[in-house]
Amino acid sequence: MSEYENNAYFWQKADTLYLSSKINLTKKKGEPHTTYKNLKYPVDFGFLSETGSEGNEIEVFIGSKVVYSVDSMLIGADILEKSITVKLLLGCTPEEEYAILDFMNKTEFQKTVLLHRGKDIPNWAITD
Repeated sequence: MSEYENNAYFWQKADTLYLSSKINLTKKKGEPHTTYKNLKYPVDFGFLSETGSEGNEIEVFIGSKVVYSVDSMLIGADILEKSITVKLLLGCTPEEEYAILDFMNKTEFQKTVLLHRGKDIPNWAITD
């Protein structure tokens, strides 16, 4: 893993965004995707209020564990929307993470990678 993946300061900022926002659920586990009706959400899905502009809020998948921090996130490339997106995974078990990853990679137009939180602080990030 590179030092960037394990930058504790980055994850601290992600935690702050999560902890300072309210979660607005838009889909419950098992509900169909709006466009791709054959795809069912593997966990609850929503967004963090007061983040981004309306319609561009930070999206979140909410798993079955108690949530105290952001432990992983998805980074996706979508060729139809011509965009890169980031979605936070909150309280997800490893099984839920991989179900979400599979869900997000079902179409040929979007592909997603899963980034796990590390515990290390790289040397370049340490300040006096």
